[in-house]
Amino acid sequence: MSITDTRQKGPHEKYERLIARAKQVRSPKTIVVHPCDESSLRGAVEAAEAKLIEPVLVGPTEKIRAAAQKFHLDISRFEIVHAPYSEAAAAKGVELIHEGKGELLMKGSLHTDELMRSVTSGTTGLRTARRISHVFVMDVPTYKETLFVTDAAINIFPDLECKRDIIQNAIDLYTQIGQAAPRVAILSAVETVTTKIPSTIDAAALCKMADRGQITGGILDGPLAFDNAIDPEAAEIKGIKSPVAGRAQILVVPDLEAGNMLAKNLTFLLKADAAGIVLGARVPIILTSRADSLRARMASCAVAAIYADARRKSAALPAA
Repeated sequence: MSITDTRQKGPHEKYERLIARAKQVRSPKTIVVHPCDESSLRGAVEAAEAKLIEPVLVGPTEKIRAAAQKFHLDISRFEIVHAPYSEAAAAKGVELIHEGKGELLMKGSLHTDELMRSVTSGTTGLRTARRISHVFVMDVPTYKETLFVTDAAINIFPDLECKRDIIQNAIDLYTQIGQAAPRVAILSAVETVTTKIPSTIDAAALCKMADRGQITGGILDGPLAFDNAIDPEAAEIKGIKSPVAGRAQILVVPDLEAGNMLAKNLTFLLKADAAGIVLGARVPIILTSRADSLRARMASCAVAAIYADARRKSAALPAA
């Protein structure tokens, strides 16, 4: 059963399928950076108990152990790598990835900026040729598809080339944890191209880039307003005929502000869960928030574990 299976058994059935699938693959060794509060440490422990990840805890040893004792969490079976403070933990986590000691990186109780400074460092970081971007993998109870929203956390005002990488990162993730080529809606305020709204011009250019093979693996359409992207009736009323309109699986937002507001609207008004993962670095990065539900934390680990397994298998294939 794939993440696009439309049979509904409960409000968060999509995440349950993701988690069940992740339990069938080998648990990836995961470098957990600075897990020094209850939510981050509990998230790592419970994901390990569910056989989603195999954590390596990086941070101030005594502080991690004190948090475990205070909140009655058993971390006796986990390796702890000492780093005296949060920025040092981020640097050490990146170093462990370079040494091949982890397949995933996971944010603990440090600020996202602290972790990403180490990840994006020009000399010691985890950059690749691809731009780093974030994807929310959202379980919206009122929508039959698992919905990807990107980028709502890393790139503030992405230009055309950056948007190309944002879309490709999301497509690659989708095809690794889903099945068929995803339907990608490039969002703006309207569905027509106009110089008055630059994001509509970017959307049109991105669709042409896909036609020319500069973006691969997905079916793109845009610009589309949000209603035309996810509601078939709205698309029909506007006379939009495309395989994407009204049935989008990936929503590409024009900038971080729009994406962040969209994701939080879905989360707090429609009671959606939002798993988070950062792509484009040498390894996937599990990016969780203190406000995340347990289900969302588990789903973030599940998505990353499935993706890591797919990358592992791809690397093992002989060259063509």
